[in-house]
Amino acid sequence: MNDEPSARFEAVYRETYGRLTAYAVRRCDSPHDAADVVAEVFTVAWRRLDDLPQGDEAVLWLYGVARKVVANHRRGEVRRQARSAPLDAELTDLYGDSPERGVELTAIGEAFRSLSDDDRELLSLVAWEGLSRQEIATALGLSRNAVRIRLHRARRRLSRALAEAGVHLTSRSRLAPAGRSL
Repeated sequence: MNDEPSARFEAVYRETYGRLTAYAVRRCDSPHDAADVVAEVFTVAWRRLDDLPQGDEAVLWLYGVARKVVANHRRGEVRRQARSAPLDAELTDLYGDSPERGVELTAIGEAFRSLSDDDRELLSLVAWEGLSRQEIATALGLSRNAVRIRLHRARRRLSRALAEAGVHLTSRSRLAPAGRSL
């Protein structure tokens, strides 16, 4: 048995597991879902080990795989939620609402969720993963210029959505509720 592929996979796994887990946790509703996503990403990596780039390109390739796995997971979740929506509505009517979260955080979350999947992914790769435009371009299979333009437009759409929700950007706080500076 040739140990070289196993050793290469183990090295990539050790180097990227934390980053990919953080990526999945920020995009999934539960830690269990995130664990499933990470497991699927590494399953794909093992099956396609010959396609996995060498060096720093490996994590970017795995981000691209993770993006697709998360998208598949979300589609499955939407289907499951659609099947359980009538029961959820009935239980909500019977047992009332959950405690309210902060108004500002709710408005920010709603503004972010109002964006397209592509806009949310671009903004998340910059803010949560700390990737550069070039790294995002590699992970998404786009040109650096396309990423620059799409990122600019995504930021503009997020700013517009935040303004419509009454959340305004300030130079001091970055995010502040309307009529209030933090």
